[in-house]
Amino acid sequence: MSQIDSYPTEPEFTIKAVQHRTGIKPVTLRAWERRYELLEPMRLPNGYRLYSERDIQLLLWVQRRVDSGISISQVVQQFNQFREKDTWPESIQTFSPAKPRKQPPRPARHYAEMMFGALVAHNEERAAVIFEECQIYFDLVTIFQEVVQPCLELLDESWYVGDIPIATRHMAFQVLKGRLGGIMQGLPTIKEGALILVGCGPEEMDEMDAMMLSVLLRQNNYHVEYLGPDLPTEDLIDYSKIARPKLICLAVHSEPTAFLLNGFSKQLTSVRGKPKFAYFGRYVSQNESAREKLGGIYLGDSLKTNLERIRRLLTMGVV
Repeated sequence: MSQIDSYPTEPEFTIKAVQHRTGIKPVTLRAWERRYELLEPMRLPNGYRLYSERDIQLLLWVQRRVDSGISISQVVQQFNQFREKDTWPESIQTFSPAKPRKQPPRPARHYAEMMFGALVAHNEERAAVIFEECQIYFDLVTIFQEVVQPCLELLDESWYVGDIPIATRHMAFQVLKGRLGGIMQGLPTIKEGALILVGCGPEEMDEMDAMMLSVLLRQNNYHVEYLGPDLPTEDLIDYSKIARPKLICLAVHSEPTAFLLNGFSKQLTSVRGKPKFAYFGRYVSQNESAREKLGGIYLGDSLKTNLERIRRLLTMGVV
């Protein structure tokens, strides 16, 4: 990564273009300029503002910290400390603005069925081609929710009725896990801001949804660690004392896992920083009474909802 001051200072971006690049609304941007003197954009005779690429990189750095739960005043203080030392923060690694995606030749659900066919035929090469084609036409949320998750459901259903052996199901899951792991490894590793721990509750071995949520969080520039399946509450408490996470998100797909997590939210109140406990998964989505017993924070029944509720938790403290 490069320091922010290495970026061009030529004023060329309107406030609307800055909003498109950073997601910061003009009213918020003007307030930051007025209250904190964070930026000094060029003012045209008609009153319009023009911003530089350096301004945009600084705003991306600021926004990532605000999204992680740090107040804007604290972020400005951090920036001023950099400047007092005659240095600048490192720019965050972001993707280039997304190019318009091509019109898909078929619905996403059809790709789920194609993926299922390739996997039950043990054709890993074909499965890889299908996944890569999906990435041309769809974003990751769509791929996960409308291709990968339906494909997993088809695999489970086929195994349950005896159409495929357990070995085929396991092989297919491993192929998809490898693909998810590859995507995560290719994303920038964020080591700043509020830490989010993601994994599966005790005795929960179905880790696909937890992996997909971790990938999406990392893609959205969150500081996230994926801890894997079957996490005993005692180990989570011990690690939380060391890592000091802001949020612990666990997959709960079965009644035994939900039972073993009863009281976990209360246990976390004794940990320094009082990390919040949040959960998601088939069992809790279908059982309101289980959610009432668990306490903590229910993240919803879709990956898209999970992401939005995590964002609200970290920025506003509510879902």
